[in-house]
Amino acid sequence: MRYAAPGRRTLKVELANVSPRGLWLLLDDHEVFVPFREFPWFAKASIEQLAAVERPSENHLYWPLLDVDLAVDSLDHPNRYPLISRDPAHVRATPHARVAERRTR
Repeated sequence: MRYAAPGRRTLKVELANVSPRGLWLLLDDHEVFVPFREFPWFAKASIEQLAAVERPSENHLYWPLLDVDLAVDSLDHPNRYPLISRDPAHVRATPHARVAERRTR
């Protein structure tokens, strides 16, 4: 008897929980918190949109219903990855920009 060649290894990602402050993802065997303050694209998303997360590679997460791509490393180290969005309401101000904004008020 001949067996078919093994298929591609699937990388596990699952929406574990959602709260008013953020969401939890289960990546392989560990849970990661994704705060809405650091990742504003998810704040107004539906459960259906959040749950439709894919993991095309070990360090890549993709939400097709939101058209959001993230590096897995950015969840643990958001300060290393500046937020980029076409919607100005979703761009996180740098600490310097916040200080300058306070001074002009």
